[in-house]
Amino acid sequence: MFKKETEYALRGLVYIQIQNQNNRRPGITEIATEVETPPHFMAKILQRMVRLGFLASVKGKNGGYTINSENGSLSLRQVISAIEGSALFEGCGFGLKHCDENNPCPLHYSYAPIRDAINKLVNQETIQSLAGEDPNTLDFVLSRK
Repeated sequence: MFKKETEYALRGLVYIQIQNQNNRRPGITEIATEVETPPHFMAKILQRMVRLGFLASVKGKNGGYTINSENGSLSLRQVISAIEGSALFEGCGFGLKHCDENNPCPLHYSYAPIRDAINKLVNQETIQSLAGEDPNTLDFVLSRK
């Protein structure tokens, strides 16, 4: 459903949050290995997350990444929108530019409840909620199931 970059970002952020809850700051190599992501690609994703203010990065021997808690909870929508834009949440299911109630595409009325459900999910769920809900979350993030 999402671009690979978005999937990797979400998995990486949840992993970082779980490690932060255990008073750890994981580094790029660890994160990439644990969430099965190419290290170079994960490094680019994490740099982007730092620039956006979602993460803080500490260099050096005890360095690594932390979720930027100054911003409060990080919604899935914030992450997805930062990477993919908002078309998934607002756009036409058929991909048309001029689809609306007055000029509906063939999918307009069928797609609207799906788009609404996706909006509800990604606005309601946060990186923090996904990292803390289930003790088996780490197994799912790490593809151990």
